[in-house]
Amino acid sequence: MTSKTRKIAGGLIGTVALAMIGFFAFAPGYFEAQTNRIDGLPLPEVSDEARALHSTLEIVDLHSDTLLWKRSLLDRASRGHMDLPRLEDGNVALQVFSSVTKSPEGQNYDSNSGDTDQITQLVMAQLQPVRTWNSLLERSLYHAAKLERAAKGSYGELWLVRSAADLGSLEAARAKAATPKPVGAIFSAEGLQNLEGDIANLDKLYSAGMRMAGLTHFFDNDLAGSMHGEAKGGLTPLGRQVVQAMEDKGIVVDIAHCSRQCVADVLAMARRPVVSSHGGVQATCKVNRNLTDDEIRGVAATGGLVAIGYWDGAVCDTSPASIAAAMKHVRDLVGIEHLALGSDYDGATTVRFDTSQLVQVTQALMDAGFSEAEIRAAMGGNALRLLRDGLLPLAELPAREAAE
Repeated sequence: MTSKTRKIAGGLIGTVALAMIGFFAFAPGYFEAQTNRIDGLPLPEVSDEARALHSTLEIVDLHSDTLLWKRSLLDRASRGHMDLPRLEDGNVALQVFSSVTKSPEGQNYDSNSGDTDQITQLVMAQLQPVRTWNSLLERSLYHAAKLERAAKGSYGELWLVRSAADLGSLEAARAKAATPKPVGAIFSAEGLQNLEGDIANLDKLYSAGMRMAGLTHFFDNDLAGSMHGEAKGGLTPLGRQVVQAMEDKGIVVDIAHCSRQCVADVLAMARRPVVSSHGGVQATCKVNRNLTDDEIRGVAATGGLVAIGYWDGAVCDTSPASIAAAMKHVRDLVGIEHLALGSDYDGATTVRFDTSQLVQVTQALMDAGFSEAEIRAAMGGNALRLLRDGLLPLAELPAREAAE
């Protein structure tokens, strides 16, 4: 090889190396910016009365997918919907962070096979540890560790909540703290395909902090059928074992994305309150994943919660008024005590506002005629009540009830 040839080869290698560095440095962020969007449509004016009320609320959001993306939870980002500074701006008391481990190519609401996976490409592009490239369990354990690192690096502003005692400590700290108040974080999972077919892995996820979990995501898995899967069946024998084990441990069962038969099976066997962590209702938005009135009544019969999301698949547009309309339907059907928030922020959704602007929901509920007490319940009071018991192992519940 001549000197000139070596120089050309070296230049080509350098160009390729720079291109690869550029791809891994910028491509994940660019993809997220195109995926988790704010539509920029006009927002209603917020009254001084709404701002004053909002500042006194204890707000809980039962679902976000922020852990999926390559950015710090602690730094204010110019993309996506959520980070710690924006949670503080929105006066959020407790955020549930879900682990997304698998998503089929061509994902849609109607029918998806579990044979393909887009998350693998994202995992590799984000240069996550090699152990996460081919293991859904390891992806969730990586997300749990990411959340734990963020809490440790937050100087007391982000608190991990893994027990009823943790929740009580958070509430007490927020009652005493000046701004910014600490924000609680609960680790969840969007679909228990991360068990990889082995119920023993539930213990590993519990040890990593998982305290809520959806059974399915956009495809049928070993536990149950998805509303967006091919067979759309009910709980499998493994699924029934897992639901029982979750209830025993104090892991809240989430029916979001479950098929109709899966929902029916879970509600029939539930011994503890069940949640639908993010979605809508058929009465105001006829999208297949949204709950029917009978399903809403079934969730309420367990003492559970229906959490309303903010994107078009949940409420059929992105306006605060549409969110309030879905919430009003739940209130009128089964009572205010069964209502909650479930944004699906950073879940490949387009919304009207990010978490820093949650006062928009408070204003919309006021405009829809909700009382102050109802707003407090729906924005977080109900979720806190459910979690105080929901985070306790089942065996501890009788002792607590006897003490009360």
